[in-house]
Amino acid sequence: MKLGIVGTGNVGCATALAAACRGNVREITLVNRTSKVAEAVATDIRYGIPLGRRLDIRHGDYEALEGCGVVLITSGVNEKKGGATDRSDPQGRLRLLEKNVAIYRDIVPRIVRAAPDAVLVAVSDPPDPLADIARMAAGHDRVLSTGTFLDSLRFRVHLGAHFGADPADVEAQVIGDHGTSQVFLWSSARIAGVPVSVLLRERGENLDQLSKKIENEVRYANITIIEGHDASQYGIGVVSARIAEMILRDEQSAIPIGSYQREFGATLSLPSIIGRAGILRVLQPDLSAEERAGLLRSAENLRSALERVARGCV
Repeated sequence: MKLGIVGTGNVGCATALAAACRGNVREITLVNRTSKVAEAVATDIRYGIPLGRRLDIRHGDYEALEGCGVVLITSGVNEKKGGATDRSDPQGRLRLLEKNVAIYRDIVPRIVRAAPDAVLVAVSDPPDPLADIARMAAGHDRVLSTGTFLDSLRFRVHLGAHFGADPADVEAQVIGDHGTSQVFLWSSARIAGVPVSVLLRERGENLDQLSKKIENEVRYANITIIEGHDASQYGIGVVSARIAEMILRDEQSAIPIGSYQREFGATLSLPSIIGRAGILRVLQPDLSAEERAGLLRSAENLRSALERVARGCV
Protein backbone atom coordinates (compact mmCIF):
# COMPACT_ATOMS: atom_id res chain seq x y z
CA MET A 1 0.00 0.00 0.00
CA LYS A 2 2.96 2.31 -0.66
CA LEU A 3 2.60 4.95 -3.37
CA GLY A 4 5.47 6.79 -5.01
CA ILE A 5 5.09 10.13 -6.80
CA VAL A 6 8.01 11.40 -8.87
CA GLY A 7 7.76 15.12 -9.54
CA THR A 8 6.31 17.69 -7.15
CA GLY A 9 5.21 20.35 -9.56
CA ASN A 10 1.57 21.37 -9.87
CA VAL A 11 0.28 17.93 -10.85
CA GLY A 12 2.48 16.02 -8.43
CA CYS A 13 1.35 18.20 -5.53
CA ALA A 14 -2.31 17.88 -6.51
CA THR A 15 -1.91 14.10 -6.75
CA ALA A 16 -0.23 13.84 -3.36
CA LEU A 17 -2.94 15.95 -1.73
CA ALA A 18 -5.71 13.91 -3.37
CA ALA A 19 -4.13 10.64 -2.23
CA ALA A 20 -3.71 11.96 1.29
CA CYS A 21 -7.29 13.26 1.50
CA ARG A 22 -8.75 10.03 0.14
CA GLY A 23 -6.69 8.07 2.66
CA ASN A 24 -6.68 4.76 0.81
CA VAL A 25 -2.90 4.26 0.82
CA ARG A 26 -0.73 3.77 3.88
CA GLU A 27 2.40 5.56 2.72
CA ILE A 28 3.23 8.22 0.13
CA THR A 29 6.81 8.90 -0.93
CA LEU A 30 7.62 12.07 -2.87
CA VAL A 31 10.71 12.38 -5.07
CA ASN A 32 11.73 15.52 -6.87
CA ARG A 33 14.80 16.79 -8.71
CA THR A 34 15.11 19.43 -5.99
CA SER A 35 14.75 17.46 -2.77
CA LYS A 36 13.93 20.56 -0.73
CA VAL A 37 10.73 21.02 -2.76
CA ALA A 38 9.58 17.44 -2.09
CA GLU A 39 10.40 17.87 1.59
CA ALA A 40 8.34 21.06 1.79
CA VAL A 41 5.32 19.49 0.07
CA ALA A 42 5.45 16.38 2.30
CA THR A 43 5.73 18.55 5.41
CA ASP A 44 2.84 20.79 4.37
CA ILE A 45 0.49 17.87 3.69
CA ARG A 46 1.64 16.02 6.84
CA TYR A 47 0.23 18.78 9.02
CA GLY A 48 -3.27 17.99 7.75
CA ILE A 49 -3.05 14.21 8.10
CA PRO A 50 -4.47 14.09 11.69
CA LEU A 51 -7.85 15.17 10.28
CA GLY A 52 -8.11 12.14 8.00
CA ARG A 53 -7.13 8.50 7.86
CA ARG A 54 -3.74 7.59 9.23
CA LEU A 55 -0.94 7.48 6.66
CA ASP A 56 2.70 8.46 6.36
CA ILE A 57 3.96 10.95 3.79
CA ARG A 58 7.70 11.24 3.26
CA HIS A 59 10.24 12.55 0.78
CA GLY A 60 13.53 11.13 -0.38
CA ASP A 61 15.75 10.22 -3.30
CA TYR A 62 14.87 7.44 -5.74
CA GLU A 63 16.05 4.79 -3.26
CA ALA A 64 13.14 5.82 -1.04
CA LEU A 65 10.76 4.34 -3.62
CA GLU A 66 11.76 0.82 -2.54
CA GLY A 67 8.63 -1.20 -1.78
CA CYS A 68 6.25 0.96 -3.80
CA GLY A 69 3.44 -0.91 -5.51
CA VAL A 70 2.73 2.03 -7.82
CA VAL A 71 4.87 4.94 -8.96
CA LEU A 72 3.13 7.89 -10.61
CA ILE A 73 5.45 9.90 -12.87
CA THR A 74 4.44 13.55 -13.06
CA SER A 75 7.83 15.06 -13.93
CA GLY A 76 8.28 17.16 -17.03
CA VAL A 77 7.42 20.39 -18.78
CA ASN A 78 3.74 21.30 -18.56
CA GLU A 79 1.44 22.61 -21.26
CA LYS A 80 1.80 26.31 -20.50
CA LYS A 81 5.59 26.29 -20.25
CA GLY A 82 5.86 23.97 -23.24
CA GLY A 83 3.69 26.08 -25.53
CA ALA A 84 0.89 23.52 -25.91
CA THR A 85 -2.06 25.86 -25.34
CA ASP A 86 -3.10 26.66 -28.92
CA ARG A 87 -6.48 25.18 -29.83
CA SER A 88 -5.60 25.36 -33.53
CA ASP A 89 -2.42 23.30 -33.11
CA PRO A 90 -3.13 19.72 -34.29
CA GLN A 91 -0.20 18.40 -32.24
CA GLY A 92 -1.70 19.58 -28.95
CA ARG A 93 0.04 17.85 -26.04
CA LEU A 94 2.33 15.94 -28.43
CA ARG A 95 4.27 19.19 -28.74
CA LEU A 96 5.66 18.47 -25.25
CA LEU A 97 7.12 15.10 -26.24
CA GLU A 98 10.48 16.49 -27.35
CA LYS A 99 11.06 18.11 -23.98
CA ASN A 100 9.81 15.27 -21.80
CA VAL A 101 11.34 12.22 -23.51
CA ALA A 102 14.79 12.99 -22.15
CA ILE A 103 13.40 13.42 -18.64
CA TYR A 104 11.67 10.03 -18.75
CA ARG A 105 14.74 8.29 -20.15
CA ASP A 106 16.71 9.66 -17.23
CA ILE A 107 14.36 8.95 -14.34
CA VAL A 108 12.62 5.68 -15.28
CA PRO A 109 15.74 3.48 -14.89
CA ARG A 110 16.28 5.03 -11.45
CA ILE A 111 12.71 4.22 -10.47
CA VAL A 112 13.01 0.64 -11.68
CA ARG A 113 16.26 0.05 -9.78
CA ALA A 114 14.57 1.14 -6.56
CA ALA A 115 11.12 -0.40 -7.15
CA PRO A 116 11.50 -3.22 -9.71
CA ASP A 117 8.05 -4.67 -9.02
CA ALA A 118 6.08 -1.42 -9.14
CA VAL A 119 3.46 -0.56 -11.73
CA LEU A 120 4.51 2.67 -13.44
CA VAL A 121 1.93 5.24 -14.54
CA ALA A 122 2.84 8.05 -16.93
CA VAL A 123 0.95 11.16 -15.89
CA SER A 124 3.05 13.88 -17.59
CA ASP A 125 1.89 15.14 -20.96
CA PRO A 126 1.71 13.57 -23.45
CA PRO A 127 1.14 10.47 -21.29
CA ASP A 128 0.59 7.88 -24.02
CA PRO A 129 3.90 8.11 -25.94
CA LEU A 130 5.70 8.81 -22.66
CA ALA A 131 4.31 5.50 -21.36
CA ASP A 132 5.92 3.82 -24.38
CA ILE A 133 9.22 5.55 -23.61
CA ALA A 134 8.89 4.43 -19.98
CA ARG A 135 8.04 0.86 -21.01
CA MET A 136 11.19 0.62 -23.13
CA ALA A 137 13.34 2.19 -20.41
CA ALA A 138 11.84 -0.03 -17.69
CA GLY A 139 12.21 -3.28 -19.62
CA HIS A 140 8.78 -4.54 -18.58
CA ASP A 141 5.13 -4.08 -19.55
CA ARG A 142 3.72 -2.95 -16.20
CA VAL A 143 3.51 0.58 -17.55
CA LEU A 144 0.27 2.52 -18.00
CA SER A 145 -0.71 6.03 -18.93
CA THR A 146 -3.51 7.94 -17.27
CA GLY A 147 -4.86 8.04 -20.81
CA THR A 148 -8.44 9.12 -21.38
CA PHE A 149 -9.79 8.39 -17.90
CA LEU A 150 -9.98 12.12 -17.13
CA ASP A 151 -11.38 12.88 -20.59
CA SER A 152 -14.12 10.31 -20.00
CA LEU A 153 -15.02 11.92 -16.68
CA ARG A 154 -15.18 15.31 -18.38
CA PHE A 155 -17.43 13.78 -21.04
CA ARG A 156 -19.73 12.42 -18.33
CA VAL A 157 -19.82 15.76 -16.49
CA HIS A 158 -20.82 17.68 -19.62
CA LEU A 159 -23.44 15.11 -20.61
CA GLY A 160 -24.84 15.15 -17.09
CA ALA A 161 -25.05 18.94 -17.16
CA HIS A 162 -26.84 18.91 -20.51
CA PHE A 163 -29.46 16.36 -19.45
CA GLY A 164 -29.74 17.42 -15.81
CA ALA A 165 -28.39 14.11 -14.52
CA ASP A 166 -25.78 13.15 -11.96
CA PRO A 167 -22.52 12.39 -13.84
CA ALA A 168 -22.21 9.27 -11.69
CA ASP A 169 -25.23 7.89 -13.57
CA VAL A 170 -23.78 8.71 -17.00
CA GLU A 171 -22.06 5.93 -18.94
CA ALA A 172 -19.78 7.48 -21.54
CA GLN A 173 -16.21 6.90 -22.61
CA VAL A 174 -13.43 8.56 -24.55
CA ILE A 175 -10.81 6.24 -26.05
CA GLY A 176 -7.64 6.55 -28.11
CA ASP A 177 -5.10 9.21 -27.16
CA HIS A 178 -5.23 11.82 -24.44
CA GLY A 179 -5.02 14.55 -27.04
CA THR A 180 -6.61 16.19 -30.04
CA SER A 181 -7.44 12.92 -31.85
CA GLN A 182 -9.27 11.28 -28.95
CA VAL A 183 -12.47 9.41 -29.83
CA PHE A 184 -15.83 9.99 -28.13
CA LEU A 185 -18.05 6.89 -28.02
CA TRP A 186 -21.41 8.50 -28.66
CA SER A 187 -22.88 5.25 -29.96
CA SER A 188 -22.69 3.66 -26.49
CA ALA A 189 -23.26 6.76 -24.33
CA ARG A 190 -26.14 6.27 -21.89
CA ILE A 191 -27.79 7.83 -18.88
CA ALA A 192 -29.15 5.28 -16.43
CA GLY A 193 -29.10 2.77 -19.28
CA VAL A 194 -31.03 4.95 -21.75
CA PRO A 195 -29.07 5.76 -24.94
CA VAL A 196 -28.22 9.43 -25.36
CA SER A 197 -29.59 9.21 -28.91
CA VAL A 198 -33.01 8.29 -27.51
CA LEU A 199 -32.94 11.14 -24.98
CA LEU A 200 -32.02 13.61 -27.71
CA ARG A 201 -34.83 12.39 -29.93
CA GLU A 202 -37.32 12.83 -27.09
CA ARG A 203 -36.09 16.42 -26.61
CA GLY A 204 -36.09 17.19 -30.31
CA GLU A 205 -32.36 17.91 -30.24
CA ASN A 206 -29.63 17.26 -32.77
CA LEU A 207 -26.72 14.91 -31.98
CA ASP A 208 -24.34 16.66 -34.36
CA GLN A 209 -24.80 20.00 -32.61
CA LEU A 210 -24.43 18.52 -29.12
CA SER A 211 -21.42 16.39 -30.03
CA LYS A 212 -19.57 19.32 -31.59
CA LYS A 213 -20.18 21.46 -28.49
CA ILE A 214 -19.27 18.85 -25.89
CA GLU A 215 -16.28 17.43 -27.77
CA ASN A 216 -14.83 20.91 -28.09
CA GLU A 217 -15.35 21.54 -24.36
CA VAL A 218 -13.74 18.25 -23.36
CA ARG A 219 -10.92 18.19 -25.90
CA TYR A 220 -9.73 21.67 -24.92
CA ALA A 221 -10.74 21.65 -21.25
CA ASN A 222 -7.10 21.78 -20.22
CA ILE A 223 -6.53 24.99 -22.21
CA THR A 224 -9.66 26.61 -20.79
CA ILE A 225 -8.44 25.81 -17.27
CA ILE A 226 -4.90 27.05 -17.98
CA GLU A 227 -6.25 30.32 -19.37
CA GLY A 228 -7.85 30.99 -15.99
CA HIS A 229 -5.50 29.28 -13.55
CA ASP A 230 -2.11 28.68 -15.23
CA ALA A 231 -2.21 24.90 -14.77
CA SER A 232 -4.65 22.02 -15.15
CA GLN A 233 -3.84 20.00 -12.05
CA TYR A 234 -6.70 19.10 -9.70
CA GLY A 235 -8.73 16.83 -11.96
CA ILE A 236 -5.70 14.85 -13.07
CA GLY A 237 -4.51 14.79 -9.46
CA VAL A 238 -7.70 13.09 -8.27
CA VAL A 239 -7.68 10.73 -11.28
CA SER A 240 -4.05 9.73 -10.70
CA ALA A 241 -4.67 9.07 -7.01
CA ARG A 242 -7.72 6.96 -7.87
CA ILE A 243 -5.77 4.89 -10.42
CA ALA A 244 -3.12 4.22 -7.78
CA GLU A 245 -5.81 3.00 -5.37
CA MET A 246 -7.31 0.66 -7.96
CA ILE A 247 -3.91 -0.94 -8.49
CA LEU A 248 -2.73 -1.10 -4.89
CA ARG A 249 -6.05 -2.49 -3.64
CA ASP A 250 -6.36 -4.91 -6.59
CA GLU A 251 -9.87 -3.57 -7.20
CA GLN A 252 -10.22 -5.04 -10.71
CA SER A 253 -12.00 -1.87 -11.75
CA ALA A 254 -12.97 -1.28 -15.38
CA ILE A 255 -11.98 2.15 -16.71
CA PRO A 256 -10.66 3.66 -19.95
CA ILE A 257 -6.89 3.79 -19.40
CA GLY A 258 -3.77 3.73 -21.54
CA SER A 259 -1.66 0.62 -22.07
CA TYR A 260 0.41 -0.76 -24.93
CA GLN A 261 -1.87 -2.17 -27.62
CA ARG A 262 0.04 -4.48 -29.93
CA GLU A 263 -2.71 -4.28 -32.54
CA PHE A 264 -2.18 -0.54 -32.85
CA GLY A 265 1.56 -0.42 -32.16
CA ALA A 266 1.25 2.23 -29.45
CA THR A 267 -0.04 2.94 -25.98
CA LEU A 268 -3.61 4.21 -26.17
CA SER A 269 -6.74 4.01 -24.09
CA LEU A 270 -9.35 1.28 -24.25
CA PRO A 271 -11.68 0.16 -21.46
CA SER A 272 -9.59 -2.15 -19.28
CA ILE A 273 -9.74 -4.03 -16.01
CA ILE A 274 -6.89 -2.98 -13.73
CA GLY A 275 -5.52 -4.45 -10.53
CA ARG A 276 -2.33 -5.18 -8.65
CA ALA A 277 -0.45 -6.38 -11.74
CA GLY A 278 -1.55 -3.41 -13.84
CA ILE A 279 -3.73 -4.24 -16.83
CA LEU A 280 -5.54 -7.52 -16.23
CA ARG A 281 -7.71 -7.48 -19.35
CA VAL A 282 -8.44 -5.11 -22.21
CA LEU A 283 -12.10 -4.90 -23.22
CA GLN A 284 -13.13 -4.34 -26.83
CA PRO A 285 -16.12 -1.97 -27.04
CA ASP A 286 -18.58 -2.08 -29.90
CA LEU A 287 -17.69 0.83 -32.17
CA SER A 288 -19.52 2.51 -35.00
CA ALA A 289 -17.66 2.72 -38.31
CA GLU A 290 -16.90 6.38 -37.62
CA GLU A 291 -15.57 5.62 -34.13
CA ARG A 292 -13.40 2.80 -35.44
CA ALA A 293 -11.93 5.08 -38.10
CA GLY A 294 -11.27 7.71 -35.44
CA LEU A 295 -9.45 5.17 -33.28
CA LEU A 296 -7.23 4.21 -36.21
CA ARG A 297 -6.39 7.88 -36.79
CA SER A 298 -5.60 8.34 -33.12
CA ALA A 299 -3.27 5.34 -33.19
CA GLU A 300 -1.56 6.65 -36.32
CA ASN A 301 -0.88 10.00 -34.64
CA LEU A 302 0.70 8.22 -31.67
CA ARG A 303 2.80 5.91 -33.86
CA SER A 304 4.05 8.88 -35.86
CA ALA A 305 5.15 10.60 -32.65
CA LEU A 306 7.02 7.46 -31.56
CA GLU A 307 8.63 7.12 -34.98
CA ARG A 308 9.99 10.64 -34.69
CA VAL A 309 11.54 9.62 -31.38
CA ALA A 310 13.05 6.50 -32.94
CA ARG A 311 14.55 8.51 -35.81
CA GLY A 312 16.19 10.82 -33.35
CA CYS A 313 13.98 13.75 -34.34
CA VAL A 314 12.90 13.98 -30.70
